[in-house]
Amino acid sequence: MVELMITIVIMLIVGSAIGVVIVDSQHGWNLMYDHINSDVVTDGYVARKKFDSTIRKASGESISLGDDGGWVEVYYCASDSSTAPDRYARFYKADRDLKVMYGKLAPKVTLDTDTICGNVSGCKFKQAGRSVQMILKLNDGTQENTIVTSAMTHN
Repeated sequence: MVELMITIVIMLIVGSAIGVVIVDSQHGWNLMYDHINSDVVTDGYVARKKFDSTIRKASGESISLGDDGGWVEVYYCASDSSTAPDRYARFYKADRDLKVMYGKLAPKVTLDTDTICGNVSGCKFKQAGRSVQMILKLNDGTQENTIVTSAMTHN
């Protein structure tokens, strides 16, 4: 009887320890999942991809940058048969959103404006030769993320 009682106590201690480990692991997994799939992370990924693809198709000779680095405008060809840039794309921060405005150059007419991402707390653009850099700070109140990306124009 004593041996049975000792065995039951040992099994309760081991079972409780295993239960604590499982609950703690599940809690850690949930935190990691929420961190990876938060709006800040996905918004940063989308913004970086959109910025990189637009800059890479732009003309290196035609990059305009705001005096404070608050916006960047690049010029590109609408089709492969064009010999000179005939379109523009302007990246800028408006309220808490990163936006891109697309338009025609001659005459300068805005065709469309897209919101790339939200939760933007800061955005700066820099230029070095044919390369353009974006420093984007995202904050949703619970998590902060800084994305630094640069792309070189290819045309």
